[in-house]
Amino acid sequence: MLQIKDNPSLSAKKSELGPCCTGGGAEYYLQEQQLWHNIPIGLHANLSEGSPVCEVLKNNSSLLNEDGFFHGKMGFRMALAKGLLKMSEVKQELMAQLDLFRELTGHIPHHMDGHQHVHVLPEVRHVFAQVLEEYGIKYTRVPIEPGLHSCDWIEPPLMDFYLGVEQDSFNTVNVFTRHGIRWPDIYIGLSTMGKNMSVNNIQSAINTVLAAFTAKESPSADARPFSHQDEQSRTVTIELMVHPGYPSIPPVGGCGEGPDDFSQSWERLHELQTLMNPELQSYYKTRNIELCAFKDL
Repeated sequence: MLQIKDNPSLSAKKSELGPCCTGGGAEYYLQEQQLWHNIPIGLHANLSEGSPVCEVLKNNSSLLNEDGFFHGKMGFRMALAKGLLKMSEVKQELMAQLDLFRELTGHIPHHMDGHQHVHVLPEVRHVFAQVLEEYGIKYTRVPIEPGLHSCDWIEPPLMDFYLGVEQDSFNTVNVFTRHGIRWPDIYIGLSTMGKNMSVNNIQSAINTVLAAFTAKESPSADARPFSHQDEQSRTVTIELMVHPGYPSIPPVGGCGEGPDDFSQSWERLHELQTLMNPELQSYYKTRNIELCAFKDL
């Protein structure tokens, strides 16, 4: 996530980790980040990949396929569309993941969103919002990226999925608002994910979304470039979704059924190397970009 403060400074934040990989060492990794490195962490709730955390749901649940695992990214969506998923079980699983997070870290997450964007899906969005309100979690993700439609480098099947996520997100805004849930002013990351991440693409994405935000906030601005004067007028937050890491080598990794294709991909390492690129760090300094965490908002 990125944030423009009134000092002025632009601060970037991306810190999320959850029991998405429970059974694959996630509990150890969660405690390592919290206790050894003091990294602020949130919960990336998982309903679509691997095995549930809730013991009651591990043997007999509408959330599981015939092999005893979650239905998968698209399988979850298909089962939801057919009315096969019990929202009471969705709530049970979300609460179980939150309780495990609190057991491992000693506190509730600073923010919470959904693996593969399931938290903005119909029906699920209502349960998700209820759980966040009950646990006192104030921040989430709403994956609506300005300028997404003009990103012609995104392959058509993936773009179709992204546009579906975008529409679900638009339909989620009022639900989250009613429950007092907040999210950054701007979201980017769909256009810069995996092989599409580069220093230039990140810079372009930031410039594009800031111009769109300025035009929306001040119609008289005539889409002029976002300036330091704009930065001084108010605090603006931007979430940058990233997936840095090292490729998993089966059978290690994943959420209970081994790592998926993206977990094994070189694209994870590519993101890591891009985010550590001195050129990007220099750009941050030039634009007064400061890395921060949701707990700092």
